Amino acid sequence: QAPLVESGGGLVQPGGSLKLSCTASGFDLDYYSLGWFRQAPGQGREGVACYRGPGGGRRVSDSVRGRFTVSRDKGTNTIHLEMKDLKPEDTATYYCTTFAYGCSEWSFDYWGQGIQVTVSS
Repeated sequence: QAPLVESGGGLVQPGGSLKLSCTASGFDLDYYSLGWFRQAPGQGREGVACYRGPGGGRRVSDSVRGRFTVSRDKGTNTIHLEMKDLKPEDTATYYCTTFAYGCSEWSFDYWGQGIQVTVSS
């Protein structure tokens, strides 16, 4: 199995909700911070959310604050990104990623293949 596997993407209308999941294999989430970045066609990587491994702290980007929530299933290596009030500009490929410096910087180490989220009416 791949180290980072995303699931839960799809097509949703503006204002709708969607929940992404990521299962991490081979990572101790007591030490590794795990989260999400997204990338739209022709654009760079945009950090979205981070769940801090050592302390369980959370960070989200300004563009999604108040709408997206990152969480972890208790005692597991699975994290989620709950997305609400989705906007067309949220359309992108979403990647589950490890972070190089915890959640203090948007710096990514390893990520999965990504999963498509499309917000359109």
